[in-house]
Amino acid sequence: MTTKTVLEEMFLRRKPVHLLLNLKAEQSKYVSVLAKQTDCTYSHTVKLLEEFKDMGLVSFEKQGRVKFIAFTKDGEELANAFENIMRKFSKIKPITTIEKKK
Repeated sequence: MTTKTVLEEMFLRRKPVHLLLNLKAEQSKYVSVLAKQTDCTYSHTVKLLEEFKDMGLVSFEKQGRVKFIAFTKDGEELANAFENIMRKFSKIKPITTIEKKK
């Protein structure tokens, strides 16, 4: 799989984007809080965060038994971009199913 395809697969899905946005809302969160806010299982959240770490978007800091997550510079820039996109989406009038058929 090419890098472009991997990135498209990751960030054209709802939960990875919401995970980034939830992390952006409050820096240095821990995994269980992010999982709950993203409406995602703990294990799936850990998997996504590991992928983010491999991409250089987040870093982990372990304090005792708790693992905190923080953005890297690239991760913060990407989260800001997605936040801007979501803001634009909220301004667009959604197309209803009736309008799509016309």
